[in-house]
Amino acid sequence: MEYRRLGQSGLKVSEICLGTMAFGSRADETESLRIVDLALEGGINFFDTADGYGNGASETILGKALKGRRRQAVVATKFFNPMGPGPNDSGMSRVHIMNAIEDSLQRLQMDTIDVYYIHHVDIQTPLEEMLRALDDLVHQGKVRYIACSNYQAWRLMEALWTSEVHNLTKFICYQPQYSLVVRDIEQELLPACLHKGLGIVPWAPLASGFLAGKYKPGQRAVAGTREKDGWAWFGRFFAANADETLATLLEVAKEMGKTPAQVALRWVLEQPGVSSVIAGVRSTGQFRDNLGAAGWRLAGDVLERLNKVSWLPPRYPESFEHNMHERRDQAIDLPSLKG
Repeated sequence: MEYRRLGQSGLKVSEICLGTMAFGSRADETESLRIVDLALEGGINFFDTADGYGNGASETILGKALKGRRRQAVVATKFFNPMGPGPNDSGMSRVHIMNAIEDSLQRLQMDTIDVYYIHHVDIQTPLEEMLRALDDLVHQGKVRYIACSNYQAWRLMEALWTSEVHNLTKFICYQPQYSLVVRDIEQELLPACLHKGLGIVPWAPLASGFLAGKYKPGQRAVAGTREKDGWAWFGRFFAANADETLATLLEVAKEMGKTPAQVALRWVLEQPGVSSVIAGVRSTGQFRDNLGAAGWRLAGDVLERLNKVSWLPPRYPESFEHNMHERRDQAIDLPSLKG
């Protein structure tokens, strides 16, 4: 297992992160505990959950699984989603953050959370209010690092600027949707994270199972999958070339003697700025397969093949400005500048 720095922090995390969204819902407690044991045995030290997963059940089970082994784990959780019927039971207000952290710590049976994410965008609360509350939690020792998920590039940069100007704790990583069939972050968010030194921790690297080997090109419903069960399907985000990409992935995996899931996860891990990739599973069998993505590299020609088939045409303004450096370089040859 490879361990990578989480952004520019000194914190090192396993390249595979165990995602626990299914704990307490699609994976019962017994199977969830087995998955955590398997993760620790496989060298995983990074665990991702959220208060809203299973209405708190995921945090509760993860806390039970890590009891007595807390120092072996880097635990990330999130806040935002409604955790009660009241008007202040969701969002990123100071009131909700202070209540949410206490509830999460209690469910996890921990004194501190390693990485605390804002889960979604809250347009009703000023960024500074959230950032000052999170800064307080860091100084209180209840949170070690802060992060965000699903933010637009401009909002992420505004948050980083606000933290810098007011000398507040800054985000160290960003958690986006990212896979071979959802590469949108490469347009704005990935360059912003690279520029500011944030680690990238992608969710849905298998596109909710679409890239795991159960689907064939053109299929959108397969028995026993998340889509068929009506749970967590994100196909609406797929690029227009998703089926062509899947076909190439299946070919490459067969040629390499790897599973499609392993190759798809490996592709994400080899993209610039990625610190760790979240493998969300509901069984030990799935997780054993996902663990096979660790500890090796895609050959250059294979990586290029996958890059090419899944490539997204650039959008404006990148599509308009991408070659302007050539115009600048060629300016020295303009006739108007000669003798």
